[in-house]
Amino acid sequence: QVQLLESGGGLVQPGGSLRLSCAASGSIFRVIAMGWYRQAPGKQRELVATINAGHATNYADSVKGRFTISRDNAQNTVYLRMNSLKPEDTAVYFCNLRGYTTVREWDDYWGQGTQVTVSS
Repeated sequence: QVQLLESGGGLVQPGGSLRLSCAASGSIFRVIAMGWYRQAPGKQRELVATINAGHATNYADSVKGRFTISRDNAQNTVYLRMNSLKPEDTAVYFCNLRGYTTVREWDDYWGQGTQVTVSS
């Protein structure tokens, strides 16, 4: 099994910054990509940012220029640096790992989520 442990959420004022971390452990044969998604109350879960094994990144338009995703391949850890936070960034942020557990079998794995609240 694969486990994802997230940390770094909290309460921050508008314009502030936070850094989320997610460490993966367990039986991972090969990681395809890691990323962050978020879900605000009453809304569907949406992509925030992803990074693949080659460090290619993808961002939601709403966070481009403000958020930066990075990854430590050796540690199977992914980070999300969030700057210039806005109240609309308030959500539960979920870490995702897409990877192979065998040569042929792959799956999506999710963390338990960490709350980010942007409010004055």
